[in-house]
Amino acid sequence: MAVIVPIKNLKDTNKFSSFCAKQKEPVYVTKNGYGDMVLMSMETYEKSLFLANVYGKLEEAKDDMRNGRYSSVEDAMSRIREKHGL
Repeated sequence: MAVIVPIKNLKDTNKFSSFCAKQKEPVYVTKNGYGDMVLMSMETYEKSLFLANVYGKLEEAKDDMRNGRYSSVEDAMSRIREKHGL
């Protein structure tokens, strides 16, 4: 579930940093009752980037499958063996 906090909670930066790290998800900050910014720990940010990359690669693979750009396992293994002299 989304975590939403008012901007006044950012006054104690050390406490807020610990709070963000415990959440393991982005924290939405409001100003005057409206969304203002989103903050997250470095760990959460890096995980988000990693997952975005993985999902992007999966979309590319699905597109390749839809367009017939794939080969059998045997063909792939043969190309790998030739490339690496195995």
